[in-house]
Amino acid sequence: MKKIVSVFLAVLFLGSRLCASAAHAAEAPVQVEDPSVYQRFQGQNVTINVYNWGEYIADGSNGSLAVNKAFERLSGVKVNYTTFASNEELYAKLKTGGAMYDVIIPSDYMVSRMIAEGMLEPIDFANVPNFSMVDDTFQNPAYDPENAYSAPYTWGTVGVIYNTQMVDEEDVGGWDLLWNEKYMGEILMFSNSRDALAISEKRLGYSFNTTDPEEIGAAFDELKKQKPLVQAYVMDEIFDKMQGGEAAIAPYYAGDAIVMLADNPDLAYYVPEEGTNLFTDAMCIPKGAPHKEAAELYINFMLETEVAAANSAYIGYSTPQKYAKRLLDEEVSSNPIAYPPETVLSKAESFQNLPASVSRQIDAGWTNLMSARTGQEDWLIPVFLILCVGAMIAIQTARSIKKRRNYY
Repeated sequence: MKKIVSVFLAVLFLGSRLCASAAHAAEAPVQVEDPSVYQRFQGQNVTINVYNWGEYIADGSNGSLAVNKAFERLSGVKVNYTTFASNEELYAKLKTGGAMYDVIIPSDYMVSRMIAEGMLEPIDFANVPNFSMVDDTFQNPAYDPENAYSAPYTWGTVGVIYNTQMVDEEDVGGWDLLWNEKYMGEILMFSNSRDALAISEKRLGYSFNTTDPEEIGAAFDELKKQKPLVQAYVMDEIFDKMQGGEAAIAPYYAGDAIVMLADNPDLAYYVPEEGTNLFTDAMCIPKGAPHKEAAELYINFMLETEVAAANSAYIGYSTPQKYAKRLLDEEVSSNPIAYPPETVLSKAESFQNLPASVSRQIDAGWTNLMSARTGQEDWLIPVFLILCVGAMIAIQTARSIKKRRNYY
């Protein structure tokens, strides 16, 4: 889902061992619970393939810890790191057998779907001792109730980002802002079906996980009504458009909102009063992973206190590692966007895997929505026809003139 980085967030992480100096932070040795755990693959020339969201790990820039390089130095295991833009892209890549990965980081509902379809390997948690440092809130989650296939990476909520110079404060508060005709052409919307549909569902008072065909149909009808107001359906492009004042309103993830607000004082953020999505992105091992034990070692490393804190500080998303939060600067750990109060969490709902028949309805509804004409482009048809007729007349006139010249 996700992501971009900023100097602001990198320097907010003031854990003394990681930030002794920005110039050397990326190369600083990582303090781990048990260094001997990471020696088993030394000299074995092992490479693991990691598939994660874009810009979703501390990479050494802006004085942050270079997490993958630190793992390589400590374990001797090389990391081949590639990225995806959505859960659906990740799923399609694995389902078609297009590549072999050792570690993937899908979101909660996709974890559940992949478990149901036999696409994940059970994790041997004897090889992931740092799982004991995961907060109890994130153990045995609904998407993996036996905690057999996943370990949480980050978590967060979804809200609305808006430009205070372009949006009237009186209009702010609910999901309705994304349907406000006053801002036609200034509204951005998620370009993935589950997130976009969820907003429409919650606005109508439905569950994100409704299986009622009529409720899903009604939510898509509202998205069709919204479409003429939407400037673009986007994901990471939200950053440039909102930062550059090219749009006024967009839904997005809380971690990214923190970054955007830090970079642009004209932007503000709120969680709609109707409720929102509480998501968790989790580390998993795909079925048939060629280096399962090395993958488990990597997952264990990501749950090291210093590493989890470095990632959280760098990307802006909240950490489920209960000791890592203590290393974050208070300005981060007490930020209500990153760590919302109970009043927000009590209205939040997590995505669940939906029955195949419901998924098919959503896929069909989304395809229909994306292909639907808004009416705004209707004027193009007569203009195009007039231009075509004009072009034909011009061609015929030119040919007549040429014939007359040849005749004389």
